[in-house]
Amino acid sequence: MKKICLNIAIIILIFCTNFLYIPHANAYTEEEKIVLQSWRLVNEAYVDKTFNNHNWWKIRQEVLKKPLHNREEAYTAIREMLALLEDPYTRLLPPNNYHNLQISTSGELSGIGLQISINPENNQLEVVTPLPSSPAELAGIQPKDIIITIDGIDAQTLTLDEAANKIRGEIGTTVTLEIQPKDTNKIKIYELKRDRLSLSSVNYNLDKSNPKYPIGYLRLNQFSANATQDLAHAIVDLEKQGVKGYILDLRNNPGGLLQAGVEIARLWLQPSTIVYTVNRQGTLGSYDADGDAITDKPLVLLVNQGSASASEILAGALQDNHRAVLIGEKTFGKGLIQSLFELPEGAGMAVTVAKYETPSHKDINKLGITPDRIVTQEPISYFEIGTEKDLQYQSALAYLMNNE
Repeated sequence: MKKICLNIAIIILIFCTNFLYIPHANAYTEEEKIVLQSWRLVNEAYVDKTFNNHNWWKIRQEVLKKPLHNREEAYTAIREMLALLEDPYTRLLPPNNYHNLQISTSGELSGIGLQISINPENNQLEVVTPLPSSPAELAGIQPKDIIITIDGIDAQTLTLDEAANKIRGEIGTTVTLEIQPKDTNKIKIYELKRDRLSLSSVNYNLDKSNPKYPIGYLRLNQFSANATQDLAHAIVDLEKQGVKGYILDLRNNPGGLLQAGVEIARLWLQPSTIVYTVNRQGTLGSYDADGDAITDKPLVLLVNQGSASASEILAGALQDNHRAVLIGEKTFGKGLIQSLFELPEGAGMAVTVAKYETPSHKDINKLGITPDRIVTQEPISYFEIGTEKDLQYQSALAYLMNNE
């Protein structure tokens, strides 16, 4: 009897001892909490339930053994943990990166509204275009104008990113530009107040090289929150101008919002499947077009190795449904879908939550989409897009002309 009681006592003691060593949530430091939150997001949402053949619970325990003295050490621990997944798209986004990503996908930011580029022929910083109704446009700045200085700093000493960062700024602040208007030697000085801007995701024009068969050219720069509205507006405008066919340029478009890709596909498609999604349980879902297309005119898509993610969802939908002909080079091959999650103090995480398949059930991850007509070309500058040097554009024009 004594022996039985002793065993019971030992069992109780073991239970109590284990209970005492279970850490309470309040016992975690702020650094440990953000690591645990990141671990939990992956644990609950990541597309691969094997976690790249790692014991995800064991990884949690190992990470918590490390002393974390500050937020940067916590971020390092999160990065090391995520690296085990070998998925470049599941990643930590520190506050600056997360904020910039939110800006680029929302289609809004503050500044004076200048799209700029460095002209490779003369290495000068030039205006590509001012945004509609922006401070730059209202001041009279024009495409091809040369930017000489930004707040007194010689523009030729700056990289493109450095120049863009100096022009951007908080609403209500000012920036001073010295600008040489195109085709003149005069210098104008502009002191412009920064304001809230709405970024246009689309540039478009009417190609009248064949007056009897005008072609609408649409360049989609990103799949942002306002991309569908911008593209629909451009199509309606081109329809009023008597367009006979379209070229939709997705070259070097890295993607953006999945929903934007689906909505843009709906602009072109009659009722049909746009894309299938497959989650970690293997459950198949789909996004579909269920209304009338905005136009049934012939359509060519231009793609290359820089066309990724939402660009490939759109390209796959239009190719598999025989709505468009693809011309260019094989696309990047990103068939994974990420969701964004907020972390404390402005940080965030992108987690791969599903993979997608085209309407004909092609998995294009790491494989890409092969165009109907492969046309390769050396890199060209922004200013050469749509010119004689743009072989892919010229091939699209020829296809539309020959099939009128």
